[in-house]
Amino acid sequence: MDSAKQIILQKFADALADEVRLTPAIYRAFTEIERELFVPQGFHHWAYRLDALPIKADQWISSPITVAKMTVYLEPEGADNVLEIGCGSGYQAAILSRLFRRVFTIERIDALLKEAKERFRKLDIHNIHTRLDDGQRGWRQYAPFDRILFSASIPQVPQTIFDQLAEGGILVAPIEKSDQQIITQFRKVNGTISEYPKESCLFVPVKNGIE
Repeated sequence: MDSAKQIILQKFADALADEVRLTPAIYRAFTEIERELFVPQGFHHWAYRLDALPIKADQWISSPITVAKMTVYLEPEGADNVLEIGCGSGYQAAILSRLFRRVFTIERIDALLKEAKERFRKLDIHNIHTRLDDGQRGWRQYAPFDRILFSASIPQVPQTIFDQLAEGGILVAPIEKSDQQIITQFRKVNGTISEYPKESCLFVPVKNGIE
């Protein structure tokens, strides 16, 4: 990465840090992943603004502020692996790849997943494992997961996903509550799930099946 790009990413991370209280490790992750690689070519000049942007299949790449908040609520320090449900552009997974030894990400739209995998290859990221599937089933083969992240909103977390969360683990999801969505942190302690609503948000909803 050239020095000009490093300066852009540093300013980008600084702008995020003005909005979200980032740990040093999370701040560093945002300086290492080029967001412009994850947005459509016509939006490259907007890549380092703090806005959500449209991508293929009527989906969106979340605003960097939202990605930062979701990452902070995951509390990645000390955790080994994470499951992401809803890979989308792959940007959130790429950020997580700098914070976890292993990242598992599931996407239901084949075209999106193929593009995300190509981005990971270009960035020389080798610790992200991808799967085309309905993410509401999780990825039992590699469970339990220290952390689980929903990158799409859902009325309630399926029990099968909570079953794949490790003891002492944290799950973060945008939960649909009447006419709004709330970023919610769940913790599993002694097999019991406790729920901690955090703040309002706006995500595309989880959908069933594969496209």
